Amino acid sequence: MNPKVSGLFVLLLPIALTASGWVVAAPAPAAPPGSAPDRTYAVGVRTLDLGRGTTRPLPVTVWYPARGEPTGTAAGGPGTPLRDAPVAAGRFPIVLFSHGLHSLPELHAPLTTRWASAGFVVAAPAYPHTKRAARRFDRGDIRRQPGDAWRVIRHLTELDEVSGDRFAGHLAVTRIAAVGHSAGGYTTAGLFAPGHSEWLRGGIVLGGAGMPGSSFGGPPAPLLFVHGDADRVVSVARGRDAYRRVPWPKAFLTVRGQGHGEYLIPGRRGFPQTLAATTDFLRWTLYGDARARRALPAGAAAPGITALTDRLG
Repeated sequence: MNPKVSGLFVLLLPIALTASGWVVAAPAPAAPPGSAPDRTYAVGVRTLDLGRGTTRPLPVTVWYPARGEPTGTAAGGPGTPLRDAPVAAGRFPIVLFSHGLHSLPELHAPLTTRWASAGFVVAAPAYPHTKRAARRFDRGDIRRQPGDAWRVIRHLTELDEVSGDRFAGHLAVTRIAAVGHSAGGYTTAGLFAPGHSEWLRGGIVLGGAGMPGSSFGGPPAPLLFVHGDADRVVSVARGRDAYRRVPWPKAFLTVRGQGHGEYLIPGRRGFPQTLAATTDFLRWTLYGDARARRALPAGAAAPGITALTDRLG
């Protein structure tokens, strides 16, 4: 991660985001009360190549529940993802994951594969001008990344109807969440601007804050913030400021003594609580699982390690 993320406040122009051209005519039906899968899936992975030959190429790594038995590891992970494996039976909600500056989707696999094994299709674009080894790195390009994210979501909704595609009939396209770390957290916050689709049902901001020049608005969507209180890249005060401005159900998980992302690494302080809280949040917002909502505070709690402010209702 670039230690000068705070420069975003200078470099980003004021923006007003709608759904970036993705207008859904029909309102999304409410997520029916139900249960998230109570099994652990094997994990498949495929790569989509959006925008090839354009000025904004957008390779997308997608992890998803796959057929077959999971091959777990001693560390509790789901094992090595299976390249282009058949999708497991059923329809699965979509999680759009956004990386931070000088990062890549695969660097977040410890989280994304665990969410996929819990029953989510996790799509992670490599943003053209903020990813690691970008040919032309541009921190200010973050203001365009919410539009890239909607492009990924549009493409997935189209694949759900493409006969012969492995995702056809397997995507719950009216149940979508957005998650992002650092600059990806700013991107995620930017998706919840006025005019966003009702299909976007919840968001998680990891070590990020609100997109400068944009406000939260549109259909209510619960938001979860996770932040280390020793973060020297994006201060916890900025994260809390964004949290205070959210007008909907919300929660803030503070990871004590942690910096900008150590708690996203298996084995590090705060990882079990971050994984439990984010997974239960996704189960609740995307599957309508009331049990997950009730379990979230306990899973997030660890005296001396984490502290949860819960206003999710």
